[in-house]
Amino acid sequence: MNILVSALAATGVAGLAAGAFTYAALWPESQIFGWTMRGGDDPREIALTFDDGPNDACTGELLDVLARHDVRATFFMVGQYVRQSPGLARRVREAGHVVGNHTVTHPLLARASARRVREELAGCKAILEDTLGEPVRYFRPPFGGRRPDVLRTARELGMVPVTWNVTGYDWAQKSADEVHGIVKAGIARNERRGAGSNVLLHDGGHLRMGADRSCTLSAVEMLLEQDAAGRNFVTVDAWK
Repeated sequence: MNILVSALAATGVAGLAAGAFTYAALWPESQIFGWTMRGGDDPREIALTFDDGPNDACTGELLDVLARHDVRATFFMVGQYVRQSPGLARRVREAGHVVGNHTVTHPLLARASARRVREELAGCKAILEDTLGEPVRYFRPPFGGRRPDVLRTARELGMVPVTWNVTGYDWAQKSADEVHGIVKAGIARNERRGAGSNVLLHDGGHLRMGADRSCTLSAVEMLLEQDAAGRNFVTVDAWK
């Protein structure tokens, strides 16, 4: 019986440890493994951020939507897609949006070797800076996955780690109405607690170029048409 109790206790401790690691490494608002930018302290401010581009099937249309509403956003780009569509990446920056690093191939960095972490961050930074002709200052870990050395490497490369505090779950085959409703609820939650909103959406897909993000386009249009009154849309560099 004592052996059984000890085994169960050990299993429980291991489960708690695994759960704690998962929370620290993947929960976007966790600061256990180190500070990440989540949002500002002005509840009227909203940063729209878009991951996994540039995407030939969506990014250009998204730029048109943002331009119609005179809104600037932040795009965290995957290096391999920047290589495929450098002109589109330059178009994003030329439109006044902030471009950030989202690694070369979009791995889960919380489980990658230290060497792989540096290769992914430094490689994407080099691709973006060669393409845009200017330094890249912001980094978002794919899936939000990080551990202390991931954040340390980002800072050594001169980049601020950025997570989020609202997500639209637009990668999960939801309708535009559903994505809009989820984002709207997340912004309202942040407003109640006196925080600005750092909204995670996607203009691309990490598995391939050409992902269908039409629901995201429509949801963004709804948000800007219906929910912009009294709010200030910013890019993440407003929260230095």
